[in-house]
Amino acid sequence: MSEHDALKRKIKVCMFDQYGTVVDMQGGLVTIATPFLKEKGWGGNPNSFVTWWRRTHFENSMIDALLHREHTPYREIGQRAVSFVMDRCGITYTAEEVRGLVAEIEKLRCFPEVPAALEKLHTRYKLVVLSNGDPDMLEAAKRYHGIPFDQVISVAEANAFKPHVATYTKAAELVGVAMDEVLFVANHAFDCIGAKAAGMHTAFIDRRQRPFGQTPHQPDIRVRTMQDLADAMV
Repeated sequence: MSEHDALKRKIKVCMFDQYGTVVDMQGGLVTIATPFLKEKGWGGNPNSFVTWWRRTHFENSMIDALLHREHTPYREIGQRAVSFVMDRCGITYTAEEVRGLVAEIEKLRCFPEVPAALEKLHTRYKLVVLSNGDPDMLEAAKRYHGIPFDQVISVAEANAFKPHVATYTKAAELVGVAMDEVLFVANHAFDCIGAKAAGMHTAFIDRRQRPFGQTPHQPDIRVRTMQDLADAMV
């Protein structure tokens, strides 16, 4: 009996973070940002620019969730983040250019191993996305990532960004399963921690080979790639 057999008997749904877990957000945005930044005459590292963009976005989304006011759309948070980073870099820009950069998030492609791995997982489990993205962004993304998810859920349904507990509980409610019947899969420790604290099981896709950190909410499974997860759970 494998160490994951008990988990396999319990899990009914594999629920995925989309940005950075299913689709390559860092690599995809660097590809888009590189010619843009070159045209602007900015001599810095495009990878650093995208990292600053994503960190600023994350910080602003956490602030938005903690304010407990009306949920701000992901797209708007993203536009604020890009504008802030370009201001810090001394790059001149237009509102249209900012909107264009953020819109590229909808066109991101899967990590190479993801389609086959999710196809294998789909033979045993229902596949669902729970994303911080706006509903229309997630709908537009389907033609680019090409994964036939059974359900795609935006945190807008819960009026808060992950890792607010309401996002995970609302997702389980919408899918119609108990919290402990879900294996939440993410490339980000914060998302695994949020899902585990809320009552789900979790799998950490450790592509970047980074420490998970000291927390009581450790993942149930830790693997390098999505294919490794499929091999462990099917």
